[in-house]
Amino acid sequence: MRIRSVLSVVVAGGLILFWPAQAAAVPEARQDALAAVTDVVDYECATKGATEKQQIKVKIEMTMPTDATAGTQMSIGWHGTYADDATALRVPATVPAGGIKLYAYASISGIDQVSSATGVAELAALSPGEILPLPQATVSLKTKSKNAGTATVKPAAINFGPKPDERTIECEVANADALRTYTLTVASAGGQQADPSTTPSPSPSGTPSPSGTPSPTPTASSLPTHTVTATVTASVEEVPDERMKTPVGGAATGGGGEAGPDGRMIVLIGTVLTLAAATGLLLRRRSLHRG
Repeated sequence: MRIRSVLSVVVAGGLILFWPAQAAAVPEARQDALAAVTDVVDYECATKGATEKQQIKVKIEMTMPTDATAGTQMSIGWHGTYADDATALRVPATVPAGGIKLYAYASISGIDQVSSATGVAELAALSPGEILPLPQATVSLKTKSKNAGTATVKPAAINFGPKPDERTIECEVANADALRTYTLTVASAGGQQADPSTTPSPSPSGTPSPSGTPSPTPTASSLPTHTVTATVTASVEEVPDERMKTPVGGAATGGGGEAGPDGRMIVLIGTVLTLAAATGLLLRRRSLHRG
């Protein structure tokens, strides 16, 4: 009994010691997962004419446009604040007199032919060694996409200088893989993706199809029929016009119809005279024989 009691105490003590370690391991894993995506950008800044570099941290919030359209310029909102004063950017000794400008950039991937997203903001003139303040207002990053689709956006470099090509301070991202990403949806020029099923089909016409599909034209077997028809038509057209005409008042058929009523009378009279002459000659011969 004593041995069983000792074993129970040992097992219970081990579970008590083991449980807090496992319970603490879960929150740590969650914290690591949350730390993998962050709005805080680690920048390494190099100043023109200086060898030393500054390591700064900027918390950046970006706002995506809701009406982005292919072929039309769009604006991406950019707002940055230092994580703390210890990691803020200090004005270098080589800063130009009269103030400088902030040039902010965004990385866009997932769509081809997208222009660089760039924004600019005026900064007040400060003395060397002071914290270089970031603009309090949201900076508009201008960009344009020739194609529609869905893109991934995240913060990119920031530069400082009087002009885009005259950079006094250049800050490059050091933790690009750990940054939070944003989704940018770009619609087509018509406001929606093209649907091939809605494309109107051409109306039927008598124009032959250019695709080479045989059209319902007469085949070789029907050519003799067309030839016979052409022959009959040609024979009808070759009939002289006078054969098709009937004299007014004449008979519909027969050769006498072409002579007319006057011709028939002349023929009849000639026939009668011929018969009379023949009869007279016959009677004269008989009278001579008798005499």
